[in-house]
Amino acid sequence: MIKTTAIDDEAIHEPSGQFVQSLARGLSVIRAFDADHPEMTLSEIARATGLTRAASRRFLLTLLELGYVRADGRLFSLTARVLELGFSYLSALSLPEIAQPHLEQLAASIHDSTSASVLNGTDIVYVARVAARRIMSVRINIGTRFPAYATSMGRVLLAGMERAELEAHLTAMEVEHLTSRTISSADALLGELERVRQQGWALVDQELEDGLRSIAAPIRHANGTVVAAINISTTTSNHSVESMQKNLLPPLQLAAARISADLIASRPFEPQLRPGLHLS
Repeated sequence: MIKTTAIDDEAIHEPSGQFVQSLARGLSVIRAFDADHPEMTLSEIARATGLTRAASRRFLLTLLELGYVRADGRLFSLTARVLELGFSYLSALSLPEIAQPHLEQLAASIHDSTSASVLNGTDIVYVARVAARRIMSVRINIGTRFPAYATSMGRVLLAGMERAELEAHLTAMEVEHLTSRTISSADALLGELERVRQQGWALVDQELEDGLRSIAAPIRHANGTVVAAINISTTTSNHSVESMQKNLLPPLQLAAARISADLIASRPFEPQLRPGLHLS
């Protein structure tokens, strides 16, 4: 069944008299295509948009001439050039703006808090967050800082560094026991970071605060550089370590992949992007 995206002439609101109806109708032709209808005939497009066959044909021929639509016999489909329409929007977005909708979707699906952070010195700095509930003794806001070595996002960011850079960071860190479970030995931390590097994610179990668990995945740029991290934070009463790996890690990694893809689309020519240096 073809969906309906018809434009009702009577419903068009023209508060300033500047509304360009032909542009709106042309865009409705583009929006008529989706995953269920990647190819359509002229008649199907006319039904989907509520336009006449003659009007649909004019818009299709215009889009064909501009390179946004291709024709294969009676069937029309979009070309990759339509991605240009969204590129300007993406290129103007900052990392927090790119991450936020994905974090909101992730939090809604797992009913736990999600965050994004970058590395700044020896700390992580929160740049985006969706709080499902308050689970820490301190309130987390945009700009909140925590020591990188004791957080899942921090370990993902540290594990993404080159060895020499990592060793310089560890030398500058003041590592201390925040809880009885905190890894505070440099050798033990190096071993854990190597494990994080190999598996591609980090899980911290009550090392930042008793009763708190978190799991994090990296945000990467096109060349594989880790530029940020996102996490899911929960409580020991809500999830076991095994439950986090089974139920939270897959949606977390999917969200990280989507944010990475959007970031690459918005910053395709920044191969040297480094953590903490490009917040906007």
